[in-house]
Amino acid sequence: MPVALHESVSPDSSIVHFQMTEPLEMTERKAWCLRLLPALFFFVCFVTYYYSYSILQSYAGTSKSVNSSKSLCGGWLTQKKWESLKFNIKRQTQLFLKLDDFFWRERRSALALPYGTRGSELQLLQVLAVTANYQMPASVDNLECRTCVVIGNSFAVKNTSLGGIINKYDVVIRLNNAPVRGYEGDVGSRTTMRFFYPESASYNPGLNNEPDTLMVFVPFKQQDLRWLKGILYNEKRVMKGFWKPPPQIWLGDVGQIRVLDPHFLHQTAEKLLRIPLNSKNPVHPTTGILAVFVALNYCDVVHLAGFGYPNSKNIKNPIHYYGYDTMKSMKNSYHDLNHEAEALKGLEESGAILYLHPHL
Repeated sequence: MPVALHESVSPDSSIVHFQMTEPLEMTERKAWCLRLLPALFFFVCFVTYYYSYSILQSYAGTSKSVNSSKSLCGGWLTQKKWESLKFNIKRQTQLFLKLDDFFWRERRSALALPYGTRGSELQLLQVLAVTANYQMPASVDNLECRTCVVIGNSFAVKNTSLGGIINKYDVVIRLNNAPVRGYEGDVGSRTTMRFFYPESASYNPGLNNEPDTLMVFVPFKQQDLRWLKGILYNEKRVMKGFWKPPPQIWLGDVGQIRVLDPHFLHQTAEKLLRIPLNSKNPVHPTTGILAVFVALNYCDVVHLAGFGYPNSKNIKNPIHYYGYDTMKSMKNSYHDLNHEAEALKGLEESGAILYLHPHL
């Protein structure tokens, strides 16, 4: 479009100035565009709001919660990680036995305790009929990404000040009767699940657990089920067959008891530790390595704290972050601690687990 040139002469100078002036049509077009800016701004805001609202509604429309610790899940592809471990077994997220398991629709268990339920079906039916709950809390089960930390009882966690970090995980798993009170700065205060068996049970679980903590019972032998049945039905307690007298009174909430499926102990022994199951001198997994394997099945992120025994041969070295037990107490153990340490090292090198503190 041609632009008009207008000549003008400055009153105090002989210099001639040429000024460019826009035609009327272009001026009107600019004014029209300026009038459209408010409308355009409103449209952009509306689209942005609608898109954000739709995303929030899509979360609200499902039963899944938005995970507060989602940052830990970035880049974690659970199934591929599981497959990379080459266990050659299906990942299982149903952790606990339920009554339906004993109306065997497909096949009965081929193994007895601690690796199966053969011969224990009646006792398990009686136990499960009283406990009557076989699920994880929906607030955890419905998470898109579950972050878990397994807290071992090792001296290694002492003076680490990890308590605040540990409390931020979706699932906090603890072992046996390890205390929390007085040690919150190092081991945290939350407990989602506590694995235990009769000899490791506390007579009053409320002292070191929250009211909603799941008490996960791990039966290693027939006597373990008899003990639990005696507690639940207020029957005569069985005293024989234990390496340490279990409590004869148990003040826990029966509704919080869950019975761990022996499948997990079997697969921990066979697939993770590769222990010969029919050996004359049986070596069973510790509850610690068992809890790690359970977490690998159920959780998307698995971190550890408090694992590892002293590397020194000094039998006076303390082994727990609490109490006075030393390596001497592990002398006649039914566990192969070195073997388990190697298995954990392999999991760490594969990226399946991560330690929260330096370890041996």
